[in-house]
Amino acid sequence: MSDAAAPDPFGVGLPLDTEVSRPRPGTVLLEVDGEIDTATAPRLQAGLDEAMDAAHAEGSHVVVDLTGVTFLASSGLAVLIGGARRVTALGGRLRLVAASRSVTRPLQVTGADALFDTFDDVASALSAEASRPSDAEASRPSDAEAGRSRAADARGAGASGSRPSHAAAPPPGVAPPIGGVGR
Repeated sequence: MSDAAAPDPFGVGLPLDTEVSRPRPGTVLLEVDGEIDTATAPRLQAGLDEAMDAAHAEGSHVVVDLTGVTFLASSGLAVLIGGARRVTALGGRLRLVAASRSVTRPLQVTGADALFDTFDDVASALSAEASRPSDAEASRPSDAEAGRSRAADARGAGASGSRPSHAAAPPPGVAPPIGGVGR
């Protein structure tokens, strides 16, 4: 038996670290630190899979802490969107902790921010967890949540009824993407 550390299957020196922990019962936390791009997205995917598999087995929430992320490319965004879809299929929502513009801006300009519950810090995400059912238990929104959702939809519809409230108009001289702004 050797005392040598197991080799990193994703390569040595990639600028991304992930760590899965359980800061409290009912919550699995994935902490991500570094740059998320094409080279490091597989490492993010592996960490997210580990966190989500553990949460599903335990009936827990998943919180992804992105406060240590300095760059978020489309490949990383794709991993997060895939995770959101997986949690949504189980009746929950993926919780992200994202405070820096390097993370929030890609989420906002693509409209992907609508797929997540986003918090400014881990403490807020964890305290919000105490008042919500776990992702595995949340099969449908409560009557109060459904009412808030309908009210938010009505507020975001605008005059034409077609643009969600989180969408931003493109800069002058730039045509919106096919299918609407932010989509």
